[in-house]
Amino acid sequence: MTEEKVWHVAVDGKQQGPYSPAEVLAEIGAGRLDARAHVYGPGMTAWQPIASRPEFSSALPASVPPPPPAGVGSAHEIDYEVFGEEMQFVEITLDPGEACVAEAGSFMYMDPGIEMETIFGDGSAQSEGGGFMGALLGAGKRILTGESLFMTLFGNGGGGRQKVAFAAPYPGRIVPIDLQQHGTILCQKDAFLCAAKGIAVGIAFQKKLGAGLFGGEGFILQKLEGDGLAFAHAGGTVVKRELAAGEKLRLDTGCLVAFDAGVDYDIQSVSGIKTALFGGEGLFYAALTGPGTIWMQSLPFSRLASRIYAAAPQTGGTRKGEGSVLGGLGGLVMGDR
Repeated sequence: MTEEKVWHVAVDGKQQGPYSPAEVLAEIGAGRLDARAHVYGPGMTAWQPIASRPEFSSALPASVPPPPPAGVGSAHEIDYEVFGEEMQFVEITLDPGEACVAEAGSFMYMDPGIEMETIFGDGSAQSEGGGFMGALLGAGKRILTGESLFMTLFGNGGGGRQKVAFAAPYPGRIVPIDLQQHGTILCQKDAFLCAAKGIAVGIAFQKKLGAGLFGGEGFILQKLEGDGLAFAHAGGTVVKRELAAGEKLRLDTGCLVAFDAGVDYDIQSVSGIKTALFGGEGLFYAALTGPGTIWMQSLPFSRLASRIYAAAPQTGGTRKGEGSVLGGLGGLVMGDR
């Protein structure tokens, strides 16, 4: 009886398959798969390291160490709570010796026992393993995503549990992502807010020309790797959706916040000249194919900014139905014009 092809494989963020179990084992035997690969198969709700699956772990080469088991890893285990509705902030509780990293400018408050330090890179083992040059390279990669050259490390140097908080930069939602369940996440360039120390914050290049040119995020995305908690921010309401193997979803390019590295991401053009020219929704949309998890936002910041800019009187915008009963005269009296 022929084995059913139900297994998908992700290598360096590129999805392959579907494969039968025998075909996956053949790929391992040929040296095309090792313990760094992730798989998605029957009964699974998220991508898992291939070394964690008993179907394939015994066939993996011993020269590549398997990933650490669940609950054991390099990222610090932090506790958190998200407060607020439209303008949220996340409060992180650190045990003695624990630390987290955050984007410059996101800090809100901290307890007296928290020590703040500006660092190159992200403070992960991946960044620190290469010494100063490794940290410098990691910081240089961040420049490509439009972020600051530095990150801020917040560590608990006291004797008890201490708290530090980080605020969202604009109205929306803060999304906690457990990378132990997802492995690697790709997200839009300004989505990352903060994370447990040990999470690697890098970059990923779009492999497809169309996605790079018309995807709204260019050729470069942020890549979050590790086995701990990371926090992303998005505008409006955030929706998390699980795509089954082969399931497709099309959405506005600006509404895509983040997705599993195993999700196939491409850009497609709007069909029909009339729709493309006069539909008001742009010429392209994102096409995603599962399996994997995606996060979507209802209000991209670029859309919010364009509406504010268009309505600003200094740029020729008008305010309809606003102000006092005096109308335009009221605006003059109140100093708005």
